[in-house]
Amino acid sequence: MATVTRTETAAGRRAPRPRADALRNRERIVAAAREMFVESGPEVPLDEIARRAGVGNATLYRHFADRDELIHHVVVSVMSRSTDQAEAATAEEADAFEALRRFVHAAADERIGALCPMLSGAFDKEHPDLLAARERLEVAVGGLMERARRSGRLRDDVAVGDLLVGLSQLTRPLPGSACMNFDQFVHRHLHIFLDGLEAPARSVLPGSPATLEDLRRES
Repeated sequence: MATVTRTETAAGRRAPRPRADALRNRERIVAAAREMFVESGPEVPLDEIARRAGVGNATLYRHFADRDELIHHVVVSVMSRSTDQAEAATAEEADAFEALRRFVHAAADERIGALCPMLSGAFDKEHPDLLAARERLEVAVGGLMERARRSGRLRDDVAVGDLLVGLSQLTRPLPGSACMNFDQFVHRHLHIFLDGLEAPARSVLPGSPATLEDLRRES
């Protein structure tokens, strides 16, 4: 019994294409990992991820050879999905700050806090897929912020790194937290955060704006 369908490759040969159920399993694994990386960090047991995804351990390992491959795929997926949200907000919202606000809340729902492994020294930050996804995200979010700044709605002393750090911190439970209902406060606290980004500024921020290069620099 055939387990794959076939599709033409660029070279004209037929190559296997994953079955629909295999694709659904892969998507469930990535979604479960995305949730659990936010809740418990990237070291969460893989069998717990499989259990939440509703698949067996063997299914998880058929799709992802090891933890590093799964983490890589989750990070690239979250960046891509968040970029899609930024581009949609830019295209569909006439008010520049409301576009930024829409992106922040949408990125929270995309579990952008799962990008925290990018800041780990052990994470492969130079993989071509990652570099392409990261550049696309930086351009999209930077464009959102620049548009809001030009409209006079975004304060001048913040940068993309400030936005992404705040967003990541406010969408992750505190370490060791027993707050199982953390999600109910996320969008409320993001709204408070966004009020602090809006111009005119009500205070002078200490230090200098956080750039993405600052975030990538190893301590």
